[in-house]
Formats: sequence, structure tokens, C-alpha cells
Amino acid sequence: MSELHLTEGQLRRLEEIYQGLEEEYLRVAGELQFSCQGCPDNCCDSYFLHHTYSEWLYLFAGFMALSEEKRGEILRRAEVYCEACRRADAEGRRPQAMCPLNEGGLCILYRHRLLVCRTHGVPARMVRPDGQSMEFPGCFRCQEMVSGRSQGEKPPRVERTPWLQKLAQLEGEVLQGKRHLLPKMRKTIAEMLLQGPPALPTPFCRRHEATGGEDIN
Repeated sequence: MSELHLTEGQLRRLEEIYQGLEEEYLRVAGELQFSCQGCPDNCCDSYFLHHTYSEWLYLFAGFMALSEEKRGEILRRAEVYCEACRRADAEGRRPQAMCPLNEGGLCILYRHRLLVCRTHGVPARMVRPDGQSMEFPGCFRCQEMVSGRSQGEKPPRVERTPWLQKLAQLEGEVLQGKRHLLPKMRKTIAEMLLQGPPALPTPFCRRHEATGGEDIN
């Protein structure tokens, strides 16, 4: 296995992507006069899946900056979270469990929170690489606000596409052009923390050479 890491330049670019999306979020939230303040819900119990190894590395960097004791507490909560998700899946329900990084209603890795965590709430749109457009209506509170608008009046929304394109380009560089060696990324925060930082597997040809032609599984 070959360890993956974010260079200082890649780290800055990822944070610039986050900043750009947050500015768009604030613009849309301002136009809608939307705020999370006083909301009875907590989005941290939503079942969010994350899709880039770059963000996994970013999250883990923040996690490793915590004390060993705090990391242990979080990993224990992550195990509880994953078990709750397995039970829900077995029962045919969408999982709903509190993120292991949430303490007292707040994220203890707020600076290192991921893209979905930063942008959930207001309406958004993205165009996939295959050209299909996807619309996100926002959280339940935002949807209630938007429903009161005049019929046919489209609410403002965050256009995620250019920022996700930048993230995809960064992802390719972080994976050193070897994305094909890794499974498709689709994990919760709890799963990422329990698995540890991602690494590139050694290609079969190199394993074969290293063992003098002997196959080791």
C-alpha cells in the first residue's frame, strides 16, 4: 500500500473550494433570509455519504490533531453509529444517527467539516458528468420557507457544478492518476474514521515483481 496525502498546495485548493461554496451558500441564505438559528432539528443526524478521497484525507488530518483520548471517544461513538446504520439498513429504513463528531450539538472538527456538511440547507443544483441535472431542495426548514413563494417563482440556489469540477480535478491529482486502483468512494464520516486514512494499493504487477513471481493473496 502507498500512503496518500494532501500537499500544502492541494490543501489550500481544497479550502478555496470550500470557501467558494460557503460564499455561495451565504448568498442564497441571505436572499432567502434563511438561518439555522432556532431550528429544532440537527442536520448532524442526517445520513450523509461522502465521495472523495481528498476529503477523507482532510477529515483525518483534523482528527489526528485531537488528543489520543478524544480520538478514542470518537471512535467508540463511530462504532455505535455504524451499528445503528446496519440495523436501519436491515430493517429497510434510511439510517438516522448522530454523527460521532457531534458533541453538545456542535461539530468538534468544524474547521475540517466536509463539503456536504458545509452546503446542506439551502437549494442547490449540479450537473453530472453525463449531463444529467440534479436539484437539491434544501433542508425541511428551507423547503417550508420556499413553499410560501409565488407559484412558478424559482428560489435562488447554489450552483455546485464549477466547484465540484475543481474538486474532481484535485481528486485526480491526489490519487496520482490511479483512481482505477481504488473502489468508488461512498462512506459516512464514521466509516472513514474507523477505517483510517486511505492508501493506494500496490498494483498486481508490482506485487508480482516484489515476490519473484510468487502470487501472495
